[in-house]
Order: sequence, then C-alpha cells, then structure tokens
Amino acid sequence: MHLADGVLGLPTLVGSTILATAGVAIGLRKLTPRSLPSAALFAAVFFIVGTIHIPIGVGSVHLILNGLIGLLLGWLAFPVIFVALVLQALLFSFGGFAVLGANTLLLAAPAVATHFALRPFIESSLKSQRKLMSLGLLAATIGIGGAAIIAVTMLWSTGQQALLNLMVLFGVAQIPVWIIDAAVSALVVATLGRNLPQVFAK
Repeated sequence: MHLADGVLGLPTLVGSTILATAGVAIGLRKLTPRSLPSAALFAAVFFIVGTIHIPIGVGSVHLILNGLIGLLLGWLAFPVIFVALVLQALLFSFGGFAVLGANTLLLAAPAVATHFALRPFIESSLKSQRKLMSLGLLAATIGIGGAAIIAVTMLWSTGQQALLNLMVLFGVAQIPVWIIDAAVSALVVATLGRNLPQVFAK
C-alpha cells in the first residue's frame, strides 16, 4: 500500500514525516542485538511481498503483513518498514521519496497499534491453535484496516473532491489484500506459537 508522489498537500507531507521520524527514532532506540535478526528478517519479508503490487489510482495494493510485523516487533516496525520502503523507492520507484514519511506512517502506525492491542493476549493463547490463528487474523485486520483509514484520511486532507472516488476505490481494493494477509498472518502466528513460542517473549 503506497501513496504516490504529488498527491498529498505540503502540510500532510510535513506532519506525517515528523510523526514517522519520531516513530523510527523510538524504534531504533529499542533495537538490540537480540532483536536485530528478527528486524532484518521482517524488513526483507516486507520488501519482497511489497514488490508484487497492483496500481490503484493514486496508490497501489499488495500484501502488507504490517499487522504481523507489529505483533512480533512492536515499535521496531517503524525502522523495519522505513528501510524496506526506501529500498523499494530506490530500486523499483514504488511510492516515492516525498511521500516516504507518509507511507511509513500509514503502514507502521497500525503495526504498533496491533502490538499494543493484541500482545497482552499472546501468552494465554499459546496452547490454543485456534486462539493463535484468531490473533493473526485480528493482527491483519488492525494492520490493513488502520493503514487504509490513515491513507484515506491523508487523501481527504488534501481537500480535493476529485479524489473522493479514488478514496473509495482505494479502500475497497484492500478487501482481497486483507483476506490473503489474514490467512498468512493466522498461519504464521499459529506456527510460531506452536514451534517457536520464544519469539513472543517480551
């Protein structure tokens, strides 16, 4: 899910960049030698799944997994997603550098929200595959739903009524993405909970 250059107004670009910078700074402060391998792994995963995308009006849709990343990494989602977005912009011209802060914010903020909303339920769910899969599904829902809401809000903030139909299209286009994202996240969380429960250790 990327917003393209030249779509957002200057106040939205500046505000989102400031918030994204703060999020990245907090994430980097929480980066430790123990968490570095996981952060690198999920940066690579996010980069790869994001390269297969479908243009939709002023943005694009693709598998995101930001809810899963947030559930596992918390604030580290900000630097992880930022690095992946920079590489996508450099190598494939996805999104753009002017909207780098906006794209980082709309993807990473819901990821962090997912962490704080669902992480307290992980420990009590480790012995139940059904509960773990439900957490994965909820993670995808919060991640993609939150990103879609933030993206639409950013587009709305431009004040351009011509973007109304594109905002609706952009939101609706996330439904099939959510279905795939939810299935993948549910399976990953259930598998990790069964085989590697230590990854959920605080």
